[in-house]
Amino acid sequence: MFSKPLSRLPQTRRHEGETSARKAAGTFLIAALFALSPLVPAPAHADESKTPATITISGQGKISLAPDMGVVTTRVVTPAKSAPEALSSNTQAMNEVISKIKEAGIAAKDIQTSGFSIHPRYADRRDDPNQPLKIVGYEVSNGVTIQVRDLDKLGAILDTVVRSGANEVGGISFQVSDADKKMDAARKAAVENARTKAALYAEAAGVSLGRVLSISESGAIAPRPYAMRADKMMMAEAAVPIEAGQETLSANVTIVWELDQ
Repeated sequence: MFSKPLSRLPQTRRHEGETSARKAAGTFLIAALFALSPLVPAPAHADESKTPATITISGQGKISLAPDMGVVTTRVVTPAKSAPEALSSNTQAMNEVISKIKEAGIAAKDIQTSGFSIHPRYADRRDDPNQPLKIVGYEVSNGVTIQVRDLDKLGAILDTVVRSGANEVGGISFQVSDADKKMDAARKAAVENARTKAALYAEAAGVSLGRVLSISESGAIAPRPYAMRADKMMMAEAAVPIEAGQETLSANVTIVWELDQ
């Protein structure tokens, strides 16, 4: 009997033999790579766990300036038996107040209506505890906010509004015009204040200040208004005396530095 030539073996057996050979070669290649891997240097990586030492310091800067503008809020409060009557009387009195303010040299752009309201007025007690309080009249309140750009006129303006019919003055505040631009000097002082303190701490710790990492501003301190009672003003025979004094503009910053060790 004659054996069949190898070239005539079934196609399936030939394919399986080639596949086995390829798998064996691949296994050998992987093993060789693992064997050589210790000889290949690993890529260098920075130590990401190391964070720079920092110092955080807050600083404050202040500048004192003489205010050059005053803001006054004044009202006319009018009671009457009916709402229309109270409104009519209040309107007449308010028109007189505004007219006198303009005659005193205040521009229309510096006069603004504020705080208009109508409220019922109730009896002091109930005739019958089971009944609601009785309405005995109405009260109308109307006011204006005045910006006085010439402080020499402020005392006269206060006297004028009271004598012309205003019976309530809510308060007076003094302001510095262009305060935001003038605040820049306080901001620079705040940064210098923070830097001085940071350098002091760094020197005491035996290190030095590096680059600035962040700067944040935490706001400014504005002047506060104070109240003036109208009844005391009405007793004055001359213009109300006014002392503006000085206003303080204050800026606050927080700065983070990196420390060089």
